[in-house]
Amino acid sequence: MAKATKNAFRPNYAVPPGETLRETLQSLGMTQTELAKRTGRPKKTINEIIKGKAAITADTALQLERVLGVPASFWNNLERNYQETLARLREEDQLQSQIKWLKRFPIPALVKKGWIPKMSSDVEKIQALLNFFGVAGINEWKSMWEGPDAAYRKSLAFQSNPAAVAAWLRKGEIEAQKIECKPFKKSAFRKALIRIKALTVEPPEVFEPEMRKLCAEAGVAVVFVPELPGTHLYGATRWLRPTKALIQLSLRGKTDDHLWFTFFHEAGHILLHEKRDVFIEAKGEGCGAMVGAGKEQEANQFAQEFLIPFSEYQAFLQNNDLSQTAIRLFAEKLGIAPGIVVGRLQHDKVIPYSTGNRLKKRFRFREEA
Repeated sequence: MAKATKNAFRPNYAVPPGETLRETLQSLGMTQTELAKRTGRPKKTINEIIKGKAAITADTALQLERVLGVPASFWNNLERNYQETLARLREEDQLQSQIKWLKRFPIPALVKKGWIPKMSSDVEKIQALLNFFGVAGINEWKSMWEGPDAAYRKSLAFQSNPAAVAAWLRKGEIEAQKIECKPFKKSAFRKALIRIKALTVEPPEVFEPEMRKLCAEAGVAVVFVPELPGTHLYGATRWLRPTKALIQLSLRGKTDDHLWFTFFHEAGHILLHEKRDVFIEAKGEGCGAMVGAGKEQEANQFAQEFLIPFSEYQAFLQNNDLSQTAIRLFAEKLGIAPGIVVGRLQHDKVIPYSTGNRLKKRFRFREEA
């Protein structure tokens, strides 16, 4: 993605190419009438070009090159730059009246994370946001993210803080675009999940690149995006196109039980539900009562059963031994991190949330270190 050039000169006025043409004629001692005769253009046209009322066309630029000895590319560039400047100034005037839209976004956080460049004026901040979202204007943004057909609107998390959630989701899209994936294949993804389950015992520097690779080979892009202030997001799942799915994780909770349950919950959505659905998992909604409680419950059950099969879980509880040693041995038998077992026991209120936390691993993004 192209970066904004620092300290680039952007005048708040537009100089028509006719000004340069007038100066060129003066330096050559040539009148507008003579130029009109030499180019075969009406004198009125030449006069309108000089006054900025008419544009220099490609044909006119070639004629000026022959008559004045100044390359046609020079005149074409002048005209193009002039029209671009006019368009920019019109846009800035229009955006100036929509500063209120800007206030909906956590701009300081977006700048701090490097998602958008630091800008001084409000109009420049709006332009940076539009570039980030890849939309031409605010109306287009509203159509995509808040319109009646926007799948995101179905999410309670999106409704609570749409601008911040939209920015988080957009960052996931941007990162996912960098990941080359094979066409999605359900059987391949199921096999990948089995191998990823075994990675839960590994440190981030081992499991992160490997899970990305395994999922990409099955048609799923996995990205880690830190949450924004006020969003309280754990993860999201959606299809970028029919052959490529996206699982987006925030590391909210910062412990391995939260990370892995969220990941397998999102994987459940991919395997069980329609490609048109969008799921956003947020605080206070279990693991996200988003597009229908039934689908969320199905994804929860998928994650629970995949990580800790119900029959194995029941047998473990019947032993009446919830010591850390017993938890470690049970996790080792299942081939998963012991923190996942602790999280399940805490969630089911078998043990209090203050018990067993030493068995959990904590994660954070590198920029937070």
